[in-house]
Amino acid sequence: MTDSTSNFADSPDIDASVGADAFSEILDTVRLRGRAVARYAPSSIPFNIAVRGQRLLHIVERGDIRLRVSGGGPPVTLSDGDLVLLARGDAHRLQAGVSVPVRDLVAADRYADEAELPQPDSPRWVTGTFAVDEAAADPLLSVLPAAIVVSGRGADREWLEVSLSLLVAEVAGPRPGSAVMISRILDLLFIHTLRAWSRDASAPSGWLTAALDPVLGQVLSAIHQDLRRQWSVAELAAMANLSRTAFAERFARLLGRPPAGYLTDRRLDRAAYLLRTDAASVAAIARDVGYASEAGFSRAFSRRYGAPPLRWRNTAGRAG
Repeated sequence: MTDSTSNFADSPDIDASVGADAFSEILDTVRLRGRAVARYAPSSIPFNIAVRGQRLLHIVERGDIRLRVSGGGPPVTLSDGDLVLLARGDAHRLQAGVSVPVRDLVAADRYADEAELPQPDSPRWVTGTFAVDEAAADPLLSVLPAAIVVSGRGADREWLEVSLSLLVAEVAGPRPGSAVMISRILDLLFIHTLRAWSRDASAPSGWLTAALDPVLGQVLSAIHQDLRRQWSVAELAAMANLSRTAFAERFARLLGRPPAGYLTDRRLDRAAYLLRTDAASVAAIARDVGYASEAGFSRAFSRRYGAPPLRWRNTAGRAG
């Protein structure tokens, strides 16, 4: 047998030969993977449930549920079929009915199929959680809002309705392969949600809007596929078919920082991942991400992560 069962659940490596886009490469960098899904229907209404910080999404199956993100903004009311993605992992509350004291989710709130519902008409929802490489994900996903809401209504929301039906079926009747299927569906929901958000005119500058830009997308792909290369602004501008000035302005507007700063961040993100997952020496990793000098790499890494590479690998890196 050439592959273990766990290998089939792994996200495939992105191969530059197939022309991977910048968005796919960044998602591959953060090692995004749908982890698990559960259905919830609190037995007592009203409720005010605290959800601790983790990267997840909720989809409302029935009823109206208020979402209140800790430390920011008014509550958002979610209705049948609506999805909310909390990609940064912000703590929040799910509420229904009049105001009551906050509590945590408990085992009694969870159910698998409708036959288990204490109150068939009560608000209920599906929660899916995600695993990521935290060292890489924190800087990349921090550009997103705390909560991204996608309405379940609309002609272009078939993907949401179908995905919810598939998730519910796998929870209600688990079968061989359910864990992998759930993981893949959650991955697709994450991607669809970010695509929908990026089309919003109010979306701020950041890696996602730039990755979906027809001009900068190919530039970001080239950078990510060859971090060792000593890229110049002139070379990247020529690739985008823009003058250096126009390229630098567009890059800074969509990414929120100049090309050199972005390249440094991506190199250090990659280095952090390799320090955690690869036994190669610090010098070898420095070369792999484009640093000619181990000392220069160590200084840059320390500025970003607060510790030199070897110490970070032995403490924070392994703890992640």
